[in-house]
Amino acid sequence: MPVKIPDNLPAAGILESENIFVMSETRAANQDIRPMKVLILNLMPNKIETETQLLRLLGNTPLQVDVDLLRIHDKASKHVSIDHMNNFYRDFEQVRHKNYDGLIITGAPLGQVEFEDVSYWDHIREIIDWSQQHVTSVLFLCWAAHAALFHLYGLNRKLLTTKRSGVFTHKRTTKHYPLLRGFDDEFFAPHSRFAEMDVALLKAHPELEVLTESATAGAYMVLSTNNRNLFVMGHPEYQKSTLKDEYLRDLAQGLKPEIPENYFSDNDPEKSPIARWHSHGSLLVSNWLNYYVYQLTPYNLDDMSAITPWES
Repeated sequence: MPVKIPDNLPAAGILESENIFVMSETRAANQDIRPMKVLILNLMPNKIETETQLLRLLGNTPLQVDVDLLRIHDKASKHVSIDHMNNFYRDFEQVRHKNYDGLIITGAPLGQVEFEDVSYWDHIREIIDWSQQHVTSVLFLCWAAHAALFHLYGLNRKLLTTKRSGVFTHKRTTKHYPLLRGFDDEFFAPHSRFAEMDVALLKAHPELEVLTESATAGAYMVLSTNNRNLFVMGHPEYQKSTLKDEYLRDLAQGLKPEIPENYFSDNDPEKSPIARWHSHGSLLVSNWLNYYVYQLTPYNLDDMSAITPWES
């Protein structure tokens, strides 16, 4: 089934070329279907690239999804035109009164900045608090996962001396959650961050469950016991070239980055990257959208009290 996106969104042409079914607002208006309504708060600098990555994953499910794009502020961006932001993105005041089936909050290049020093920290906290009453399930990615764990549960991250960048092996810690249906015992996922959560603290918290983790990269998928919040510490949405692009960008800026681990053929940045995570990244988002959004959300979004939790 298609993802419904705004007319003329640049991602549409890219996704259609990959045979991913997307539908314009105009066409969708003629269908009598209760689609899943998903809000995306895009904190990444390259908005169009991140839009495309997330829509690619949302489009690989049998559900029809209506997507709204949300911005954190109306300041000009170096990586996308103000016309793009004004045409396709909404301000929080425009959605504050609404309810959504799902919310995705992306990562952000703020890994070495204390949360309270982030210029829009108060706004992020406001949106997270709002989501707990207005959204069936929230998917927090990378920096957003760390920020939400800090705000909601008081668990702080540990800053790393070097960037955690690469593709790492992960294992399931449990076999009984719908989110893990179809997952292999071991699977790959990319990480790109300057901080890490303490796995022991996550496992000790009574309102959290660590579902998958890596011996090298730590916790990867953490679920709140009420099923409302899914914290993913890596980037399942990344395309094949994203880690390479980040590495070359950091080199150009004179940052002397380490080569992303387990990513380039023969660990040689002159050779092509190897994408090992796309299937599980797609499965993660598909399971989240099916089991923690579609099957739990009320038919009438005005009545969020009708949400019932999974019994694990």
